Amino acid sequence: MTSMDRTIDPREVEYYSSMAATWWDVSGPFWPLHTLNALRITYIRDHLCAHFGRDAGAEAPLDGLRVIDVGCGGGILAESMARLGARVTGIDVVEKNIAVARLHAAESGLDIDYRQVPASEMVAAGQEYDVVLNMEVVEHVADLDAFMHDCNRLVADRGTTFVATINRTLIAWLFAIVGAEYVLRWLPRGTHRWRLFRKPTEIRALLQQGGLEVSDSVGVAANPFARTLRQVRSTQVNYMMFCTRTGSGR
Repeated sequence: MTSMDRTIDPREVEYYSSMAATWWDVSGPFWPLHTLNALRITYIRDHLCAHFGRDAGAEAPLDGLRVIDVGCGGGILAESMARLGARVTGIDVVEKNIAVARLHAAESGLDIDYRQVPASEMVAAGQEYDVVLNMEVVEHVADLDAFMHDCNRLVADRGTTFVATINRTLIAWLFAIVGAEYVLRWLPRGTHRWRLFRKPTEIRALLQQGGLEVSDSVGVAANPFARTLRQVRSTQVNYMMFCTRTGSGR
């Protein structure tokens, strides 16, 4: 069985196929992702500008950087990166997600290369990128080791990667599943499964195996009354990691 076969979770594909048409409805089930995107794009931009010596205040600070958004969904993050000047490729295994992403990019006048493939196929094709975005994906894959191995190999020499996911702690279960899905109903029930939450130590170890080092990590806190998010230092609920290549990992 190939890594492509192992990483794809049929249950996740079916779930997101049923939700595909609502990706760009900012008041629909993906509204938390739209809110989160505004926060994470600033984090991503600032770290990339510092790493590559760019001016974060420029009109297109990421001009020319090769970016791949793994598990791009309907293209929310991919479009934000393209607007910052990056040359973006977005991949997803859900056919309907890619169809939605392509349509919205065309309507927005953005040139984004969307493909319905797993990360393993991009690795097999010898693709490498300055920036690999692995955001809110690892909690939805069937084989974490194989998936991270593929994503790590996509990072070019002197390249970077960002990983974002939910921690596997009691407080994360209370906030991400009980709170967000059942009490506040911010997310549809069944969006997340506890056993697939990933601890930072697990992700760090897999990144290190691929020659990547975590340079920074932060968490995100939610205000349930104002429906706002803010960056915090605690990673007990969730976390974003900025990582740089220190070795080949190939």
